[in-house]
Amino acid sequence: MNLRTLKYFIAIADAGSFTGAASTVAIAQPALTRQMRELETELGVQLLERRPRGVVLTSAGATFYASARRILAEAARVREKLARSQFAGKAAVTIGAPPTLARLLLPGLLETCSHTLEGIELKSREAFTPVLLEWLERGVIDMAVVTNPEGGRALSFQPLLSEPFALVSHRDMGLGELVQIHQIARIPLLMTSLHRGIVEEQLRILGQSLNVHWEIDSVDAIRELVCRGQWATIMPISVFKDVTEPARLTLSEISSVQLNRHLALATRADSSATPAVSLVQQLIEGEFDRLSQDGRFSFKASLRPRLPGAGL
Repeated sequence: MNLRTLKYFIAIADAGSFTGAASTVAIAQPALTRQMRELETELGVQLLERRPRGVVLTSAGATFYASARRILAEAARVREKLARSQFAGKAAVTIGAPPTLARLLLPGLLETCSHTLEGIELKSREAFTPVLLEWLERGVIDMAVVTNPEGGRALSFQPLLSEPFALVSHRDMGLGELVQIHQIARIPLLMTSLHRGIVEEQLRILGQSLNVHWEIDSVDAIRELVCRGQWATIMPISVFKDVTEPARLTLSEISSVQLNRHLALATRADSSATPAVSLVQQLIEGEFDRLSQDGRFSFKASLRPRLPGAGL
């Protein structure tokens, strides 16, 4: 049992269904179901009663719900206490983030760190996953948010969430909010090499392919070119949630396939985490929870225009 499992249980109880909770905490429903089954097995009691239209708490579940909330509240108080008292001097922590997440994750994370962890000097570096993993192994950074990490490294990976890919196009291309999978091969695309590899691997099983005109490892360049209207792209949905002129773009789901990327927090497995690293890790997990609840990793929330003058 861990704090994340408790958060999942509370989300299910509050939503009244696994489907609603999965959307709130941005985790696949089968994984959420498995977590709850393991929790019930560990505790030796049934916490949730499954019904045709959702779930309700059992008597034991109601008791555990109150305890889970107290545990999470106490954990938050402990984190705050440690943050204020544990660091007599500055403790530097360097995190790595991919270009598709840096602009979304870092502002809130840095603000929270400056308000609650005054003894920690937070640094960040931006790169795609292969470079981030190399930096982590070499000790250049202390942790990294990575995409679809492969095994075989002396690293630990804490799953964060699964995020769907969206087909993003200019309105003038005339694509609807649902695009049939057989149409993909006819749509001119711009892709990063990493996302292209992830998507093509998932499409290959279905005998489908992409029509990639240019492979560009610059997220900002692709965003700009898509907004100009000649090409589309397939990218994690959060990348286009804050574009300057959202009315010009269409975010489409692709039928018959669930394209997604799996995000994880990577740390070195061969050394014990310092208190500062552990606290920053908790802040990152909390920031992902906040962003998930805000709908940044879901098709359900609409595009939000940014303030006038904010650039890509």
